Amino acid sequence: MNILIIEDEKPAARLLQRKVEKLGFTVNQMLHSVEEAIVWFQANAQPDLIFLDIQLSDGLSFEIFEHFDTTDPIKSAVIFTTAYDEYALRAFKLNSIDYLLKPIDEEDLEVAVRKFKERSGNQQINLDFDAIKRMLVNPVEKEYKSRFSVKIGNQIKVIAIEEVECFYSENKGTYLHTLDNRDYLLEGTLEVLESELNPKDFFRINRKFIIPLKPIREIQMHSNSRLKLILPTYKADEVIVARERVNDFKDWIG
Repeated sequence: MNILIIEDEKPAARLLQRKVEKLGFTVNQMLHSVEEAIVWFQANAQPDLIFLDIQLSDGLSFEIFEHFDTTDPIKSAVIFTTAYDEYALRAFKLNSIDYLLKPIDEEDLEVAVRKFKERSGNQQINLDFDAIKRMLVNPVEKEYKSRFSVKIGNQIKVIAIEEVECFYSENKGTYLHTLDNRDYLLEGTLEVLESELNPKDFFRINRKFIIPLKPIREIQMHSNSRLKLILPTYKADEVIVARERVNDFKDWIG
């Protein structure tokens, strides 16, 4: 089976490639722009399956299909990979194999690939591009946390996201550690907090820590193929990237 990934963020493309290959398949090609994809399709046979990001660096990926619509229509099966919410995807769900919301869950990926395998042969892409574009003109972007309110005695303190050095869990509590070396107790768990933070700026390195990119001072090799992070002020424990998350972490930092 020939598989093509079209994704403008190269770390995200590499991460998806690893997840697909973990399922026992080979990704034959990765492309990163509308222009690059058009050139590739002009010179290569159509793949069996395309993992397709909607918004590429130089336009919507639908432009690739529109380019060949009257000459040699692309008939490959499509699984969309996107950060757009489920509501915005209803317009084209019925005409694709499936869609995967970023960050892509491995179980969801396996289900989507299984759906493709259960369908015999290639299927004609018959998307209503105009309808989809209208829905994407003003997409509902997910709003991530930009500040936190913490209780200090009888007062409430507001901490901007730029002041965060890390989040960590300890003794069943979730804490925010700031760049000025102070700790504040938060409500909720790291799991809930992880869903509220922009994944471009924050990464869950292990069960205990969520780390923003900017404060990282140094990255050191550590035992058992792990990585040790040096932060400006946090010294209570070693900040270690779990072995199973090292590859994803490397993709995240670019």
